[in-house]
Formats: sequence, structure tokens, C-alpha cells
Amino acid sequence: MMRWNMKIKKLKEFLKIALNNKMALVGMVTLLFFILLAIFGPIFFPFSTMEFGEVEDILLPPSAEHLLGTDDMGRDILANLISGARISLLIGGVATAISMGIGTLIGIMSGYFGKGIDNLLMRFTDFFLVIPWLPLMMVLAAILGTSLWNIIFVIGITGWAGTARVVRSQTLSIKERQFVERTVSIGASNTHIMVHHILPNVFPLIFANTVLVAAVAIVSETTLSFLGLGDPATASWGMMLHYAFESGATSARAYWYYLPPGICVVMVVLSFTLLGYAFDEILNPKLRGR
Repeated sequence: MMRWNMKIKKLKEFLKIALNNKMALVGMVTLLFFILLAIFGPIFFPFSTMEFGEVEDILLPPSAEHLLGTDDMGRDILANLISGARISLLIGGVATAISMGIGTLIGIMSGYFGKGIDNLLMRFTDFFLVIPWLPLMMVLAAILGTSLWNIIFVIGITGWAGTARVVRSQTLSIKERQFVERTVSIGASNTHIMVHHILPNVFPLIFANTVLVAAVAIVSETTLSFLGLGDPATASWGMMLHYAFESGATSARAYWYYLPPGICVVMVVLSFTLLGYAFDEILNPKLRGR
């Protein structure tokens, strides 16, 4: 009971500091807006992304009937934008979870065990660091096929290397502290030490890095989809930009087709970036004091 009270107290303190941080507040409000849009948007704007219009409905500018206009197939752009929010946030969330899980596991094991295991895991990590991430994702996406879960898998397994390096460096510092040495001296297993002592102490760093990785995951999905490697059956923001480019919306000056998804991508990535920097400052007492 006392442990839970301590956790609740720390959570309240964290939220209080976060709400007083301008970057965190702006990032949370922006991200919350898009999350609510993805969840409740279809209720207030019950359009279908599969409702194709007639010839006269193609590339209509914003109006009372279509608040953001229509695309090259006569579909409502607002409906596609709301659907894109759900797809893009889903891809960003799941791909980030995969990346952080792999990066955290490799980073903690490498830093804790050291020696041969450290060399082996870090050379494997360096392999992913030196290869340009975009060509690697393009090749994997082309081999596996253009489906939603393939895109998530590709982004997840190519974005963990930086996290592994950061977690490893922090683990090297923590494992030399006295409380870890005392735990080793009483015969605790390596798994117990890594799970109950190393992981909780590197978690603030992982938490702050997770937000930044989520921004990279959304940008990666947008890039792959724009290049034609996304899932054509899903209306993500990247696929909207791809279809806008393919249909010649820029030359037709149909700004309502390509600007909304582009602005949404920028706003969501900006919100994650602001949260990442803010959480790094909040969770690091030295930065907070400075």
C-alpha cells in the first residue's frame, strides 16, 4: 500500500511539473487533439473513405458540404484526414513499441553483461546504425509487401539502434552503483537485477526517448507511403500525399488536397518532439534546475 502511495505521489508531482512546462503543455494539447480526432472524429463527421463521388465532385474546393474539399476521386478529404489520423497514430504507436522493446532489451543486456556479449550486440547495433535507414526500409517494404502490418514491422525493426546505444551507456553507469553491487553480493540472479534494478533506473531515459522515436516512426510511415510503399487499402496521411502527388494536385493548385495531411504530419511530429525534449528536461533534475 505504501509503495502505491509513493507511486501516486510521484505521478502527481510529474504531472504538476509537466503542466507548468510550456513545451510539454503545447505538445500534450496538440497530441490530445489528434487522439480525440482519431477516436471521436467518425462520430461527428460520419463520412466513408470509400464513398466515391461523381465526375463533378472531383477536386472540389472547401465548401459547406465538404469542409476540406474533395480529392481526385470525389471523396471527402476530411473523412480521409480523420481516418489517416487513426492509421498514422496506430502505426506510430505500435512501431515505436517494437523499436523501444528491441532497443531496451539489447541495450540493457549489452551494458550489464559486457565483454563478449557487449561486443557482439554492439556490432549488430552498429550494422543498423551505419546503413541509411530510408533505403533499408524501402528494400524491406518492397520485399515484404505493401500492407499495414508489414509497414509497422519494417519501421519497428529498423528504428531501435539509437535507443540501444543510449540505454547501454546508462546501464554501464547504473551497474557500477553500490545498490546493484549489494544485490549481486546477496546472490540475486542477473534477470532479477536487470528487471528490478537496472530497468527502473533507465526507464526515465527510455520514456523520454520513446516520444522522440514515435515522431520518427510517423515520419517514416509518411515517407514510405508517399513513395508508394504504403498500404493502398488504408487512408493514412502519407497515402493521401502520395495520391495528391500522383493526381497532379500541385499543378492543379488543389491546395486543399495536399496541405491538410502535410500540416497534420508536421503538427503531430512537432508535438512528439516538444514532449520528448520537455520530458527529458523534467526527468533530468540537472536540466530542470538549469
